[in-house]
Amino acid sequence: MIAIIDYDAGNIKSVEKAFAFLGQETVVTKDPEIILKSGGVVLPGVGAFGDAMGKLEAYGLIPVIRECVRIDKPFLGICLGMQLLFESSEESPGVEGLGILKGKVLKLPVESGLKIPHIGWNDLHLKNGGRLFKGVNDGAYVYFVHSYYLKAEDESIVKASTEYGAVIHASVECGNVFACQFHPEKSSEVGLKILKNFMEAAGEA
Repeated sequence: MIAIIDYDAGNIKSVEKAFAFLGQETVVTKDPEIILKSGGVVLPGVGAFGDAMGKLEAYGLIPVIRECVRIDKPFLGICLGMQLLFESSEESPGVEGLGILKGKVLKLPVESGLKIPHIGWNDLHLKNGGRLFKGVNDGAYVYFVHSYYLKAEDESIVKASTEYGAVIHASVECGNVFACQFHPEKSSEVGLKILKNFMEAAGEA
């Protein structure tokens, strides 16, 4: 079973449906005990960085997220859920992220002349042998919706990047912590393959 952390994030239903399509049992929960008993954990997210950190704190979910990482439980952050794993975001100055991984979340540059938020399909440049991308071709397209992007401190954890006015660290992996700026649950067959690879990492496939 895979636990999807419920902290009033916007894309929980679509994540749940994508796993159901793959035949994966999930539970949407705030219960630390259920989260810790699961084979893997997903932190989804659509919304503002500061609000999301406030919700995680209010629901008492920060300690269980840290414990999942400590015990090496496969953990997947999606979109805002990825950004929350890092130290800070320009979206919410003064708000600390979870700081599980080192790096900053920056605003996409308006000087590029590109439309912000970035909404749509972009190709991935794969590197460093990410387990989420087993069987996924370099240059595969996935679906993004975001105005802020990750710049990880340690480039060796970056498993996929894309370009949209800046080089965006689109996916990272560190131990059993995985994260994607894009939405695998909305990325057609490529996204389903990525979720299936996470299921395998969680011993659920």
